[in-house]
Amino acid sequence: MGKNLLLVGYNYYPELTGIGKYSSEMINWLAENDYDCEVITTYPYYPYWSVQEPYRKKRFWYSTEIQQVGDKKIKVHRCPMYVPTKPSGLKRMLLDVSFFISAFIRILMLMPKRKFDYILTVAPSFQVGLLGYFYKKVRKAKHIYHIQDLQIEMAKDLKMIKSPKVINALFKVEKFIMKNSDTVSSISKKMVDKVQKKSQKEVVLFPNWSDTKSFYPLPDRNKIKENFGFKAEDKIILYSGGMGEKQGLDAILYAAQEHKKYQFIFCGTGPYKLQLRKMAKRMELKNVHFFPLQPHESFNSFLNMADLHLVVQKNVASDLVMPSKLNTILSVGGLALITANKATGLHNLVKKNKMGILVDAENQNALNQGINQAFSKNGEETRMTRNARIYAETHLSLNKVMKNFEDSALKNV
Repeated sequence: MGKNLLLVGYNYYPELTGIGKYSSEMINWLAENDYDCEVITTYPYYPYWSVQEPYRKKRFWYSTEIQQVGDKKIKVHRCPMYVPTKPSGLKRMLLDVSFFISAFIRILMLMPKRKFDYILTVAPSFQVGLLGYFYKKVRKAKHIYHIQDLQIEMAKDLKMIKSPKVINALFKVEKFIMKNSDTVSSISKKMVDKVQKKSQKEVVLFPNWSDTKSFYPLPDRNKIKENFGFKAEDKIILYSGGMGEKQGLDAILYAAQEHKKYQFIFCGTGPYKLQLRKMAKRMELKNVHFFPLQPHESFNSFLNMADLHLVVQKNVASDLVMPSKLNTILSVGGLALITANKATGLHNLVKKNKMGILVDAENQNALNQGINQAFSKNGEETRMTRNARIYAETHLSLNKVMKNFEDSALKNV
């Protein structure tokens, strides 16, 4: 096989969080390791749910740009896509369909110009796998179908799609995609097991990673707190990430109401952020602060400021998505309080490696008690933070994860 690869997915650089971060870092690594890569994506919108500058004026039509990675060039083809300001089940379906159509047109435009040896499609949206199947059949490429979120299960469990007929039809399409892919991969052991059961074929574990060189423990947390406008003696509890329905983030506000001696920070953006702000104001929570997404150059310091990091999800999400924010928390050696019920993949991973405090999901009393445990000063929190950094260095380095993926998903297809 040659080393020409086409990635198709609607999240990509310059999105700094979520799937876009991992897709762009993956392509950068492949380019630096002699793969000739091109990308079909849309204009950056996540987690703002609005196309960002300097792309906003271009968002209604196609464009192509060249990104430089070292001495390598990556051609990025951007497609128009419907982006709802307030995503709902129906609007997310329209988003997926609009990208599917515009990306299909772009693939047709690329076909006469060059042949790719691999086409790698990233779900969500799960439908992009059909584009991989189409390209594979026409140009005899190898199709790699990578699953970041179990999108259909999520839509079903969160009741974003309520029709059983629609859900069953979507599962049939997904099964067809997986059956006709050369390689199927996913990001956690539990998700791999679920996908293997659905697809009846071997699935490759391709976990998300952490940039352990850019994110690492820093000394003098008190000084960092002062740099961000807090007192050295303040205890900082941080939630950093997207703010959407699946996290159940209002629980953090009730925890702040219970623990008024601690300072709670929300960092990031998303469709639920405005509602959280309104709730905090209505509850008169003077110890709750909202920060925008932090620039990359100061993000390591910002994360190191926190005495406790919150990884909060609803119960139905615990086995359907692996929170990417946790990887970065582990990398900085942060103390994480994680809502994950027993027997879920996330619970098992954290418990096995003793690298965080676990409490039941959607249990306010358990969350409140977990915060008390974090500040009990029994020495256990120090062991957890040490284990967190060790796990990140051992299992989450970009180079190690990508080499394993290359061996299992590219060289062996």
